[in-house]
Amino acid sequence: MSSSPVVVDARGHRCPTPSLKLQKAMRGAAQGMRLLLLATDALARIDVPYLMDQVGGRVVSIEEADGVLRITVETGPARPDAPTD
Repeated sequence: MSSSPVVVDARGHRCPTPSLKLQKAMRGAAQGMRLLLLATDALARIDVPYLMDQVGGRVVSIEEADGVLRITVETGPARPDAPTD
């Protein structure tokens, strides 16, 4: 597994697009994979933790600098009941 997270750039997009882009990037990802979401919509701070709860992953960190949220998440085990879109 790579030490660098996969970057999902959703800057300039409004809710729910950042979460949808992150969810798409997570499809087929191995358990424990880290992804970094870049978002300018403040609602991503709320939406991403909710998404991770639904798909079985976890939020590792949320940082904000210069109006850009940097949300690092880690994938969990595959859940057959997780939403797909």
